[in-house]
Amino acid sequence: MNIAQIEEKVKSLVQQINHESFLFDLLDCYGKPKASITRLKMVGKGSYNLSKSDDEVLWKKQVFFKSTDSTQLLSVIDDMKDSEVVEKHQPRFIIAINATHLLAIDTRTEDTLDIPLSELNKKFDFFLPWAGMEKTQVQGENPADVRAAEKMAKLFDLLRADNPANTRQEIHWQNVFLSRILFCYFAEDTGIFKQKLFTNHIASHTSESGEDLSDYLSRAFDVMNKESREGVPDYLDFPYVNGGLFADNLPVPKFSRKSRAMLIECGADLNWSEINPDIFGSMIQAVVDPSQRGNMGMHYTSVPNIMKVIEPLFLTDLRSEFEKHYESKSKLEQLLFRIENLKIFDPACGSGNFLIIAYKELRQLEIDIFQRIQELSKGGLIALSRIKLSQFYGIELDDFAHEIAILSLWLAEHQMNQKFKAVFGYASPALPLKSSGNVICKSSNQVNWPDFCKPAANAEIYVLGNPPYLGARTQDEDQKAEMRQVLGHLDGVNSLDFIATWFYKGAAYVRDGAKGVAFVSTNSITQGEQVALLWPHILEELDVCINFAHTSFKWSNNAKNKAGVTCVVIGLAQGSISKRTLFSGDFSQEVANISPYLTATKNTYIYKRTTPLSRLPEMAYGNQPIEGGFLILTPEEKEQLVAADLRAKKFIKPLIGGNEFLKNLERWCIWIEDGELSEALAIPAIKTRIESVRSFRENGGQVASSLVERSHQFRYRHRAKKSFILLPCTSSEKRDYLQLGFFDYNYLTTHSAQILYDADPFVFGVISSRAHMLWTKAVGGCLESRIRYSNVLCYNNFPIPDISEKKKEQIRNCVFEVLAKREQYPERKISDLYDPDKMPPDLLEAHKQLDLAVLACYDRTEFKNDDDLLTYLFKLYEKMTEAKSA
Repeated sequence: MNIAQIEEKVKSLVQQINHESFLFDLLDCYGKPKASITRLKMVGKGSYNLSKSDDEVLWKKQVFFKSTDSTQLLSVIDDMKDSEVVEKHQPRFIIAINATHLLAIDTRTEDTLDIPLSELNKKFDFFLPWAGMEKTQVQGENPADVRAAEKMAKLFDLLRADNPANTRQEIHWQNVFLSRILFCYFAEDTGIFKQKLFTNHIASHTSESGEDLSDYLSRAFDVMNKESREGVPDYLDFPYVNGGLFADNLPVPKFSRKSRAMLIECGADLNWSEINPDIFGSMIQAVVDPSQRGNMGMHYTSVPNIMKVIEPLFLTDLRSEFEKHYESKSKLEQLLFRIENLKIFDPACGSGNFLIIAYKELRQLEIDIFQRIQELSKGGLIALSRIKLSQFYGIELDDFAHEIAILSLWLAEHQMNQKFKAVFGYASPALPLKSSGNVICKSSNQVNWPDFCKPAANAEIYVLGNPPYLGARTQDEDQKAEMRQVLGHLDGVNSLDFIATWFYKGAAYVRDGAKGVAFVSTNSITQGEQVALLWPHILEELDVCINFAHTSFKWSNNAKNKAGVTCVVIGLAQGSISKRTLFSGDFSQEVANISPYLTATKNTYIYKRTTPLSRLPEMAYGNQPIEGGFLILTPEEKEQLVAADLRAKKFIKPLIGGNEFLKNLERWCIWIEDGELSEALAIPAIKTRIESVRSFRENGGQVASSLVERSHQFRYRHRAKKSFILLPCTSSEKRDYLQLGFFDYNYLTTHSAQILYDADPFVFGVISSRAHMLWTKAVGGCLESRIRYSNVLCYNNFPIPDISEKKKEQIRNCVFEVLAKREQYPERKISDLYDPDKMPPDLLEAHKQLDLAVLACYDRTEFKNDDDLLTYLFKLYEKMTEAKSA
């Protein structure tokens, strides 16, 4: 059920409220299974209603509801909130209603709702978690994470000053050392060690000069690697840790007075139990790269964004199984067995935040299942966690990030063990450490994934992550070599983003046994020429499908300076899978297919077309000069030429291109018809310029001889008879509309713009519409972060039905209104006028009216959102191309 449907159902509910069935009707609005609602209504055995009171309904994990005649709803809901059943059954929502009002509490977010029942439709989004649309709560950086990262940065600088790391091996030693002391800090504040054991021993057992600290730490690390306590002096009473963290006897950095003091300060002044392993790992990476310290956490993926990957990939299915078999002990035990055999693999794991969140979510689900099995068991049941870190796999190229990922998984395991203990009273001992996942330091493209994380009969393998974003023009030689190694058999490999290798390898892995793959990516992988270059090989050649996707959303993370990237999430599964879900913000829908453009259409690929699909005039590039700059004039040069000889004025025309139009720049050109050449050569300054063009072209390599013979003219020459429409070849992706210009025949054009010569003004309206901008962003792709407009991709493929003269006239009127509004701001550049943050309200309104006029040409005028409109355009494209082929 999507958000629009929910809103309509709640609106209908409040128009005719039945107090006796209100809760059941409300749950139905949010798509709760009818079978579950029926069981909630039941009385006695088998009922989901755990309440013993007739005026209350209690559904475990879902809702605690009370209908009352009291006018003191606040007192009623306070009593409900403090009751034992809330702590025991943990309902997501607590709701109290009387004849006129509703009060509600979201127990997870602690949000409250106080509203007249008749206005509930205005706040229907409060209960969206019932429909699986979780409220996004982007939290700021934990102060403990920030302070710890800052202090560790100071310590690292002090150590690096006294211990230069010049080789790969020396850098690795320092990385391992940092991960070891981070573990010790965490251990002494979370009960793994005695309270402040590590920090106090350093302060008590080493000299203030720091000269003996290196040897002391080397001995302490050795003790933590020994299972036997024989021969260990009493003052080195560190416990046995093992797990590989202290296995290797590696050099320890030398310390000075200052670095020793900072090592002690890091332990004494911070409570390391408050550190979040999922974000802290990313922040601590910045410690070893001073250039990144101003943006600690910038590359950390926020939990809401990670959940966009994890939930549809495997978590929603597991939780649905839990709810489906809530009354069956044997089925729940089977679910535990299934979870026990999952393998979670991140082939670009960084400091491990995807693996950590996946681990935490699975451990929490396991706790919920054990609690329910205990409730269903007549005798006592001892719950022991079956989820192991060895089920988690990661590949990371950066050595320090790899070390931090291993450490962070250990820390997450301890935190979840503590949570398990709080529920069941016991947990697995913290020490000795177990193997911390299977995280290796290599290039992911050079690893055969099925060999590293082997498919097995009972194991479900899920691949996930946030691979590196590198466009085709920003890859270094090693990365280009990796691209050729994985995708060398594809035409156009040099035009693909670096992340394309992850998608291709992931699709091949699904074919070879993985259950599903999902990556966060920049949206460029679903736009422009990359779609036709890559996706046919994934979807057809490897026989997989896109089984879920989140359409474009702005990147958000826990950093102060957030990365300004537009991302998508794409999930891949075997082609035979039937369920496919397309997400757009809070809106989701089950669809028959998801195309590589992330539309609910067939797997269509947009290729270059030489003529327009719709009944539109042909679009051409502006004039290409190839004249060395001698026929193009600045305003000053134009004035000088005319001042020297008034006859030159006849041959000087205003010149406009994409840059001149957007930035309101003035340029001129010399334009001479063949029959005017003798007259022009009689002007000395023009003759000199023509001779300079000839010289430039004669020495210009493979320039056609005919071009040399007409050195008085541009290479290509087009001129409007009356007027022309100009469209710059590049535009900012921030814009909601393409910026078009309308010029009379006196102007000449350059090839930095595309031109419609003597076109009907209604065409200006079609290309200026938001519908065309959405189409352009989808099929045209980008040059760096800018839209790269292509007539053969965007314009020639744009689908629009035949337009009646009446509708054309309506569009023309809107076009002239847009141009009139622009003219009211002569001092402002077009690029500023169309900046979304600066666009004048009256110009914006004129464009909205133009949008409505263009949409009126289609058989639909209302769309839920931009993705809905884009899907419609792709379906129309399919219909029109099929008709054209027929």
